[in-house]
Amino acid sequence: MKAPLTTTLDLFVPGRICLFGEHSDWAGGYRTENSEIPVGKCLICGTNQGIFARVSAHQSELVLKSILNDGIEIDMTISIDDEALMDEAKRGSLWSYICGVTLEIRKKYPHVGGLVLNNYKTTLPVKKGLSSSAAICVLTARAFNQLYNLNLSTRDEMEFAFLGEMATPSQCGRMDQGCAFGSKPILMTFDGDQLSIEKIEIKSPIHLIIVDLNASKDTSAILSDLRKAYPTATCDVSRGVQRLLGEINHEIMDFALQCFREGNSEKVGDCMIRAQTEFDEYAIPASPTNLTSPVLHELLNNKKIQQLVYGGKGIGSQGDGSAQFVAKTKVDQEKAITIIEKELGMTCLPLTLGEE
Repeated sequence: MKAPLTTTLDLFVPGRICLFGEHSDWAGGYRTENSEIPVGKCLICGTNQGIFARVSAHQSELVLKSILNDGIEIDMTISIDDEALMDEAKRGSLWSYICGVTLEIRKKYPHVGGLVLNNYKTTLPVKKGLSSSAAICVLTARAFNQLYNLNLSTRDEMEFAFLGEMATPSQCGRMDQGCAFGSKPILMTFDGDQLSIEKIEIKSPIHLIIVDLNASKDTSAILSDLRKAYPTATCDVSRGVQRLLGEINHEIMDFALQCFREGNSEKVGDCMIRAQTEFDEYAIPASPTNLTSPVLHELLNNKKIQQLVYGGKGIGSQGDGSAQFVAKTKVDQEKAITIIEKELGMTCLPLTLGEE
């Protein structure tokens, strides 16, 4: 299966934020082993930031180039031989995600060639709970799809992206690949291996603030600690984790969806406060080293910020990666961003859901 070697495409895939329901994607996946575990539910949306790449086909290799946030350019060329791709995927390198997706694509479409992929700009913070790894996986699957005319649906691209990331040391759930749907909010439901998606319409604007805490977290350790509660809870801590990601998540999600559809920013903020409170109560005991999150909690409790927002919570796997707030108004959104960036030295992204 050959693509015209002269065809060049410019692709962009955004990051994604999990508004509510973090960790419930992989938790719901355990229903294949324990049917008493509730289905997973999460509400996500794409960000304004993401990964930009210029791609074209190559006969036999992956020719990869990326410009890092500090301006340094790195590159690599690798054969599309299965063994070489698997070895690189397992290394957990910058290129592992591209190699993992290529490996999965070639399992089903063994006659496709390689790619020239130039990641010439990245505006998405990495390792901050905004799915930077999923974004490059989706972008790689989309490049193969469009260059080689594979006729994959968005759901198909998500599946190849997920399988490709699972070939790496990452322990991601299926939520992350929701970035394939772009900037619209979607409800994702996870029942074992089954995934359903519903687009959510928002009645009036909700002004969010996404904050890069400029700290650090260990996503792999967080996932490893929380997964110990599955598929069968064996102690109070593991039962608490299952309750958090199951029935408590359902309660919060049902109310949050109603508030989003109504465009009720104040109640969405209340939902975020409750979600963070519940997460702290039930998840921190399972991973105290990684989820105590002093930087996150100091920001959430900042009095100046609290005057301008209805509520906030952590993002993604949680930890000291990123935070999100619901601003009271667009003006308050701008004021809060100024305080966070100038006084606290953190980086912000304004994001408004719903029509202006």
